Amino acid sequence: MDRQRDGPLALLLLFLGHMITALEVPLDLPQPPTITHQSPKDYIVDPRENIVIHCEAKGKPHPSFSWTRNGTHFDIDKDPKRTEAYEGVYQCSAHNELGTAVSNSIFIRQSRSPLWSKERISPMIAEKGQSLILHCRPPAGLPPPIIFWMDNNFQRLPQSRRVSQALNGDLYFSNVQPEDSRSDYICYARFPHTQTIQQKQPISVRVLDNKPAEERAPVFMVPSETVSSKMVLRGEVLEMECIADGLPTPAVSWVKRNGEIPSGRASFLNFDKTLRITDVSEADAGEYRCIAKNRLGSVHHTIRVTVNAAPYWISAPRNLVLAPKEMGSITCRAAGHPKPSIRWLVNGLPIEDAPKDSSRRVEGDTLIFSEVQTGSSAVYQCNASNQYGYLLSNAFVNVLAEPPRVLTPPNIVYQVIMNKPALLECVTFGSPVPTITWFKDSRSSMLEGNAYVFHENGTLEIHMSQPINSGKYTCVARNNLGISENHIYLEVKEPTRILRPPEYRVVQRKRDVVFECKAKHDPSLVPTMTWLKDDGELPDDERFRVDSDSLTITDVTKSDAGTYTCIMNTTLDQDSASAQLTVVGAPPTPAVIYEQPGAPSDLELTDPGARSVQLTWTPGDEHNSPIKKFLIQYEDALHQSGVWHNLTEVPGTKTTAHLKLSPYVHYSFRVLALNDVGFSRPSMPSRQYRTSPAAPDENPTEVKGHGTEHNNLVIMWKPLTPLQANGPGLQYEVKWRQQDMEKDWTSVSVANVSKFVVSGTPTFVPYEVLVQAVNDYGPGPKPSAVIGYSGEDFPSAAPSDVRVLVLNSTLAEVRWSPVSSESVRGRLQGYKVHYYRERSLHRHNSHHGKQRTEIFSPNKTSGKLPDLLPYSVYNLHVTAFNGRGEGPASVPQRFETPEGVPGAPSFFKVSALDLDSLTLEWGPPHERNGRLSGYTFKYQTVDSKNDLGLLEELDLPSNQSSFTLQNLPHSTRYKFYISARTQRGVGPALTEEAVTILDRAPPVAPAFGNVSSSVSEDGALISWEYWGPEKHLYVEYIIDKSDEDWHKEKVNGSQFHVLKGLKKGLAYKVRVVARGHDDRAVHHSEELLVKVPAMVSPQVDIATQGWFIGLMSAIALLILILLIICFIKRNKGGKYPVKEKEDAHGDPEIQPMKEDDITFGEYSDEDHKPLKGSRTPSSGTVKRDGSDDSLVDYGDSGDTQFNEDGSFIGQYSGKSTHDSSAPPSPLNQPTSVFPPLLPVRHRVASNRVLWRNASRCAGARCQSQSSRDALRNGSLLKLRTPQSHPQQLLMSEDLL
Repeated sequence: MDRQRDGPLALLLLFLGHMITALEVPLDLPQPPTITHQSPKDYIVDPRENIVIHCEAKGKPHPSFSWTRNGTHFDIDKDPKRTEAYEGVYQCSAHNELGTAVSNSIFIRQSRSPLWSKERISPMIAEKGQSLILHCRPPAGLPPPIIFWMDNNFQRLPQSRRVSQALNGDLYFSNVQPEDSRSDYICYARFPHTQTIQQKQPISVRVLDNKPAEERAPVFMVPSETVSSKMVLRGEVLEMECIADGLPTPAVSWVKRNGEIPSGRASFLNFDKTLRITDVSEADAGEYRCIAKNRLGSVHHTIRVTVNAAPYWISAPRNLVLAPKEMGSITCRAAGHPKPSIRWLVNGLPIEDAPKDSSRRVEGDTLIFSEVQTGSSAVYQCNASNQYGYLLSNAFVNVLAEPPRVLTPPNIVYQVIMNKPALLECVTFGSPVPTITWFKDSRSSMLEGNAYVFHENGTLEIHMSQPINSGKYTCVARNNLGISENHIYLEVKEPTRILRPPEYRVVQRKRDVVFECKAKHDPSLVPTMTWLKDDGELPDDERFRVDSDSLTITDVTKSDAGTYTCIMNTTLDQDSASAQLTVVGAPPTPAVIYEQPGAPSDLELTDPGARSVQLTWTPGDEHNSPIKKFLIQYEDALHQSGVWHNLTEVPGTKTTAHLKLSPYVHYSFRVLALNDVGFSRPSMPSRQYRTSPAAPDENPTEVKGHGTEHNNLVIMWKPLTPLQANGPGLQYEVKWRQQDMEKDWTSVSVANVSKFVVSGTPTFVPYEVLVQAVNDYGPGPKPSAVIGYSGEDFPSAAPSDVRVLVLNSTLAEVRWSPVSSESVRGRLQGYKVHYYRERSLHRHNSHHGKQRTEIFSPNKTSGKLPDLLPYSVYNLHVTAFNGRGEGPASVPQRFETPEGVPGAPSFFKVSALDLDSLTLEWGPPHERNGRLSGYTFKYQTVDSKNDLGLLEELDLPSNQSSFTLQNLPHSTRYKFYISARTQRGVGPALTEEAVTILDRAPPVAPAFGNVSSSVSEDGALISWEYWGPEKHLYVEYIIDKSDEDWHKEKVNGSQFHVLKGLKKGLAYKVRVVARGHDDRAVHHSEELLVKVPAMVSPQVDIATQGWFIGLMSAIALLILILLIICFIKRNKGGKYPVKEKEDAHGDPEIQPMKEDDITFGEYSDEDHKPLKGSRTPSSGTVKRDGSDDSLVDYGDSGDTQFNEDGSFIGQYSGKSTHDSSAPPSPLNQPTSVFPPLLPVRHRVASNRVLWRNASRCAGARCQSQSSRDALRNGSLLKLRTPQSHPQQLLMSEDLL
């Protein structure tokens, strides 16, 4: 019986879950109207402008429109009220044959800016020190005006803590002073809609200064009573103000009783007299207290705030698409204070007055539909209202029978960075709602597992994208009427990373500096390198040169100092790195040395005070770098002798500092100077200066209270330092009382501790805690109370109604009812679900699993258990836990997971080889994950080029563990695949390869050739050529004439190998062997004899030896001396004809010897002159000496270009051949998240006609075709105001 009752309930839950997702119906299918755009509910209009009320809708057939005003049908042609009666409540209805949608009620009101009433204002006379109020009383406008006070010169009147403007616009003086006397206190009101400003008559104030003002304690001027109340609506702005009179001027502060003022949403305005809280919530209700205080006393006022709420949606109704005979529901759930009432309408009529429909029933805030028919389509309205407002929402029921269609465009290519999530969309529509399945690369197996998340809207999410995830994906949508599919492509790209970031640089002025920034990126993405200075653009200066991987700054100036950031961007990601540039003064001459400044000297203390002293000193030598600042340090000989602390800093231009000191300290001072090079040595200490003891100036900080046991409260604080103690005998007075339960404080005094334990407390109750510092000279300031809680106890109750919903073979959802707040006995921190695998449902695997725990937040009543093993029995229980620990466990629940895909077989091998047969064996998988239904066995041939042949497939029973393939050709290689399967699908496969035996022994061609060896310090290099099919090659070696086994080293796909670790002075036999899959030797080379010498003598290059270089230098010197002697003797031999000609006509190539050159004229270094016939560049530029590089060197013309930021855009191979007009690749462009915009001219025209005043727009000329269509369809209601056309109130058709 129980099983029979659960059947319809499960079916109902299935249908309700089916209808939860709202569908967007394609516009080519029949559908009831949907309101897409409407004017705001409260619509304040300017009477000088035309009034346009928007009501736009979609539907199929296209809807028609009608209007009501103040609840009655509104026909502009027949309506008699054509003059000024345009104010009222308007509502639009959109109809087609499938239903009617209605808009909100739109309340049209005219903005008003009434004139100030005339009045005669007498001068205000007050005694000095009295309080005073200047009333503004502006006229009531719509919306209310903005108030401000100015003088005759239109200058704002200064306001302060003493003089301020209240929320109602009045000007309050806490106490008047003679400077308040003036005759031009003017209140102005600005009306925002009409943009007009009106002023009140000036007010004259005269302050009498006949006698000294008497000081007085604060008294509140606003509010006047001791307690007031204020109501505010949820989501609005709460403003509270307290203005007090008093002399001296009181200071105002705010606290909230039993709570805290929300720091993120609260602000204190008007010199702390106004507390403003935005976006008010129910938690902001309570009592607020403002305190006004001066030295004569204090006064407080309590404001009781209540928060009500207009209705707001918890679950708004959503459109529902059903197939005939389906079930579904529409839920309308709203909250508010008071609780809103829910009223249903259908096609604009109350549901109780609408035609009866047997497939529909109302249950509170839910409409339930069952066995719907084709004619059941309609639009339902939900109205949630209370005394503060209403909500109105349309939701249609559309009964359709449609096969699936995929709305996502086909063949979209998604690009994503590795290790980032990927979202592949598959937006579908169908009725019944189609189910979505995903496949990768082929339709052979469906995607599943923890690596994928399948969203309800059809989107496939991959948590961590890897290169293996790249490929083609197919989403398939199915329902009982058909099937549709779409292909999507995913490309996973390498991330962009900066490999060599820029480094910190210190450079002198007028020098050059280079920042390097080398990055790596995906080769298919186009990178862009950008440089920033101090998070802004680089200066527009030709000194900044940006290359592909560096930034160069020439002739550095002081303003170039800062932080430089390089950013490598691609279309998908970016990486950045920063470095600091410090610029120091450039030396005037190379001989200048920069050092730290000299130590200051001559410290002197003057102007002694109780807590201050004046310190002067003489600076030391700057050492060519100006002193930037002085650092003053102190030593406390009383509390920390020998330890120096930083006290203050002063600019480098000062040599005097006024030091603020603490009581009860024995001070000694010293000074350090800082320039661009660093700090100087400290100066000699000053004489000791002792300050007198005093009461503490502060109390301990970080005061908190919490319990470590269920019956105690531990009060902790951060103790004062000896410097903060201000005197001897430091103690702490600790006070506590139970909040809202005890009036008297319990106190104790302790010393030299930072905590105190209060025993015997109730469990987890709030306490007010105070900790005050006290020494021999008195107590510290009055501390503020801190709220702490006594200790927690273990929860006393377990979560109830625990139930498990198995979602798939590896995922289950647990649901429970929360524990009561009384049973928590502390602060609930969450729930723990403890579960373990009890056994497998398979008889061969029944071992227990390790217990696992999932933790959920305290507001959760359900959670998911991931990574379950399929086909298993699990046991779980749920506990609640607080800060003390876990409570009792719930009643254990057992559940079973369904079958899953099995694991790979435990082994797979070739057990027998023959001429024409092969026998293979395998073992069942360790992880069966269900009942094995069989094995899938596949095989194919592999030729000598490793190409695969036709794939054959066999289905084998689950009890079979071996198989023999008969009638195979001899000497043929095969590749085999074996995988297990269950009802859920096929698991991963194991592979194996084998070769049938040769029929007879044919003449064997040599498989190896050209085997050779060479010996070096790194080892013996063995090389060879190999023509055989086997891939497993080994180099084997053994010591010559020994009986030991051959040593072998595997070769990784190359045709050479280095044997390392051979012993020197021995001979080795070496061979190369090709082995099959069974490790049998198939081919081997001839044996080589390799001899390793005892010591490999290094080759000596004679040209690098010192003796050889010296010998060659001596020979060159002797030859040079002989040449000089011959030259001198030749010149002494007299003149000869050529010599005479040379003396008569000087050879231009022969130059005299220069004083600053070490070369002779006729034998000068030709490298310093251009070759004959050579040209200088046409631009006149010459490569500068010492330059490491030149962009001209990389191109063959002068077409190298730079961007405006100085980045090099030329190509090293010459002119770029890229066409700048060519369209970019769609894959490399960033995808726009906005739809394409209409041409600007079109948009301006269609918007202008809706808002232009008739006086500024003549005739139909101002209307675009789109606006005419909208007006003709009735989706716009356009009213002309009497100010524009006094005699007519026209519908939009009149304009056509």
